[in-house]
Parts: sequence; structure tokens; C-alpha cells
Amino acid sequence: MDVTAILSGDIVNSRSVDASEWVKTLKKTLNTFGKSPKTWEIYRGDSFQLEVDAKAALHAALFIKSEIKQHRELDVRIAIGIGDKTYAAPKITESNGTAFENSGDCFNTLKSTLEVKSPWAELDNEINMAIGLGLLTADSWSATNAFIFKTALQNQDMSQLELAKKIKKSQSNISAGLKRSGYQELMKLIRHFEYRITERC
Repeated sequence: MDVTAILSGDIVNSRSVDASEWVKTLKKTLNTFGKSPKTWEIYRGDSFQLEVDAKAALHAALFIKSEIKQHRELDVRIAIGIGDKTYAAPKITESNGTAFENSGDCFNTLKSTLEVKSPWAELDNEINMAIGLGLLTADSWSATNAFIFKTALQNQDMSQLELAKKIKKSQSNISAGLKRSGYQELMKLIRHFEYRITERC
């Protein structure tokens, strides 16, 4: 199967914070994956849809989360739908296929801030259990820890010393921030997700 991933999400507590504080961040973040409206769209004020390669879906979701959580009081809910795309419209919100159906179904039944629905129920159970454990840390990120996680995620080839120089913090602060953000554990989860999707594709 030629699969893709559709991320459907919305901003948690968006009405409690001036939109000017987070809309720019969301647009900038989504723009790293492609151009609007073919690859992503923001609609209904605080909802969005994004298409990424299926293997990159969890990486993308945690990247978006780490950007949004740098704004205090905010979080993001994301449903990852994996499947095919049978119709590619000029606007992603007008395209369809099982990836879109799975994403919508998953979003409508979200029990946490991040879940996956694919054509493979056994895989969903495994991955969602692991994501749930990862969210015990990620849902509690402070703005600082979210920033450190995001920077490390974007610069995986950098050492802690190099990250410290980039962020202009001490290496001990970076080390502590990476531990608090669950960086190593979440990276293992991302790699496992990539491996499991690759197996199915």
C-alpha cells in the first residue's frame, strides 16, 4: 500500500491566550513541512490539517507539540491517520482517502493529546500504548523543556556541548533539560514508530 499520514489537530486553551501569540508559531511550524493549502491548512480558527510521509508522522507531531508548548498554558491535540490518499485536491482539507478518514475518526475519539489510527489495529494498540507513556512526560513540558526538546530534535547530530553553545546555556542545563523532556525515550519511540511503519509499507 502506498501510504501517507494526515495529522488533524487543534490548539488546547487557544481562547485563553491572544491568537497573535500562537498563530504565527503554528504557521511557521507547519510551513516547515510544505506549502499551504496543498500540504497544510488552518481552519475554524484553531484547527489544522497536515500531510506528511507516514514514517515521519510521530516526529512531526512531537515537533509541533514542542513548538506550541513553548507558549505557556497552550498544548495541542493531534490525531495521526495513516492510509492512502485517493483524491489530491488543491486544498488538503478537500482531499480524501483512508488516511483522511482514519485521521478524522481518530480525532473524534481522542482520549489523550496524541493518538494514531492506521489500517492495522494491532499496530495502533502497540503504538498508542507507547505514546501514552511518552505523553506522561511530554504533556508536562515546561516552555523551556519544550524548547530544548525541539532544538535537539532539529539537531540530532549535535552533541550536548554543541547544543549548549547554540542555545547559549551551560552543558549541565542542557543535560538536565533533555532528561526532563524525556528526549532519549521519545527518540526511541520515534525510531520504533518509523521502523514499524516501514515494516508495513
